[in-house]
Amino acid sequence: MHDLTAALIQLNPKLGRVRDNLEQVRRQVGMAIDQGAQLAVLPELALTGYFLKDLVPEVALSLDSPEITELQELSRQISIAVGFVEVTPDFQFYNSAAWFEGGELTHLHRKVYLPTYGLFDEQRYLGRGDRFRAFDTAFGRVGLLICEDMWHLSAPYLLAMDGATTLVCLSSSPGRGVGEGELGTAVAWRNLTTATARFLTCRVLYVNRVGYEDGVGFWGGSHAVAPSGELAVAAPEFDEALTFVRLAAADLRRERISSPLLRDENLWVTQRELERIHRERSR
Repeated sequence: MHDLTAALIQLNPKLGRVRDNLEQVRRQVGMAIDQGAQLAVLPELALTGYFLKDLVPEVALSLDSPEITELQELSRQISIAVGFVEVTPDFQFYNSAAWFEGGELTHLHRKVYLPTYGLFDEQRYLGRGDRFRAFDTAFGRVGLLICEDMWHLSAPYLLAMDGATTLVCLSSSPGRGVGEGELGTAVAWRNLTTATARFLTCRVLYVNRVGYEDGVGFWGGSHAVAPSGELAVAAPEFDEALTFVRLAAADLRRERISSPLLRDENLWVTQRELERIHRERSR
């Protein structure tokens, strides 16, 4: 595992305007390259905007589309994690996150947990993913999550059990709940990411978008968390930002030696008890 300089790219996508958003991504990633970053992380649905509804088929990209090919080529200079709407050859649509590295699309994650509560209605327009898989990168083993995925504790747990040392979460989280001078959503997300990092002794990169769609404001607040659970860096709320963080391999090594939680995790007990619960609930 090597040290990593990551760029958290907090931007404001234009709803339904893929080419404009791709140009914005290209420009921001170029700035990250110029400043020596090795990884650029962009938000959920950065190429399309979030509240797409019936626009989903119009903005969806196949994995052989010119836009995906362009990002592959750009990744010869920097690894890239970015969100978009994917269309499969049989016309299924997914909220997907792609990891590009070395001129290739090396991993694709389809959002598993599609929220249908409050102001969310993703499952009406999009299909659900059906797996969580860690994958190898130039910086060690990584797990990708998309927003709501991270609120289901089994998701980051599975990725950590699959060997991920860095969890990357792409998000389009609206800002809600102001109290005692802090945005409730911001507090909730920081509590979640810091607790996840601490209990799984993983590095966590969280990148959220900003801007407004249909009167809903996205709060930004992208951040990186060390494996100790301490906040390493945070972007401003509600404004576009390019935020850099240096992640040292030595910090991960030190934390896993001092807190060997994953070493002591008994995956077989977990599997056995889950199978028992499933049997009992299926009766």
